[in-house]
Amino acid sequence: MLHTRTTPAQRRRALRERLATGRLLQMPGAINPLSAKLIEDTGFEAAYLSGAVLAADLGLPDIGLTTVTEIAARAQQTTRATDLPVLIDADTGFGEPMNAARTVQLLEDAGLAGLHLEDQVNPKRCGHLDGKSVVERDTMSRRVRAAVDARRDPDFLLMARTDARAIEGLEAAIDRAKAYVDAGADAIFPEALANEAEFEAFRKAVDVPLLANMTEFGKGKLLTARTLEDLGYNIALYPVTFLRLAMGAVEDGLRTVKAEGTQESLLPKMQTRSRLYELLDYEAYSSFDSAVFDFTLPPDA
Repeated sequence: MLHTRTTPAQRRRALRERLATGRLLQMPGAINPLSAKLIEDTGFEAAYLSGAVLAADLGLPDIGLTTVTEIAARAQQTTRATDLPVLIDADTGFGEPMNAARTVQLLEDAGLAGLHLEDQVNPKRCGHLDGKSVVERDTMSRRVRAAVDARRDPDFLLMARTDARAIEGLEAAIDRAKAYVDAGADAIFPEALANEAEFEAFRKAVDVPLLANMTEFGKGKLLTARTLEDLGYNIALYPVTFLRLAMGAVEDGLRTVKAEGTQESLLPKMQTRSRLYELLDYEAYSSFDSAVFDFTLPPDA
């Protein structure tokens, strides 16, 4: 109630320990703090904050228009609401290596368990769109090094994302990933791999935790959790899935109300009031409020 039961340090350690098991960690993307609570309640062990979702939430495309302070504020609202470790998309670090260093510290302060930085040119584009560009490998390595040097909690996970597959080819993307690990990255996010053979090749070449992005309508095939675990991947990411589901339901609902003049036919599709109150733990708030309201000092105080 009002806050999490765990500290950011505990959640960072939990994420590290979970990754060390070698078992696949399924990581749904939260669309707001309430959905993060639902991710936890459903039994998932971690949550994600997508840059594309954070931008869309502001009514903006995912082309580098959001600022680090905007995402840090949104992140802090989410980490207050869940005891799950939360990984965030930090785009390119929002500028030069010094900006990446500041980004790390702001996101540490926001209670996150980790972030990923990418090697795109700033401002970036969605990783599954055409027309993106990447910086030189050494430029990204300096970005990663600055992030590592700025990190204060050694358990804060620093992941490097490479978008080079679509631009320079698979071997170049693997070479970049190895360089980013040498610069201090704890894990690698190879964006927009085309097929299982490419996932396998990356796993054979890179000996740190790997993230597989299972975004819909993108460049690659959607692989099952079993397949990804068999391929040796550590994280299966579903970054925009639940925004797309929610917005699809909102569109359908708006059309129905417009056409029928009532929401009556939509009731079976809705989360009930009682379920929402259960998720928000209304009962605990009511008990706390009553205890405070009825509190009196003892006579000899």
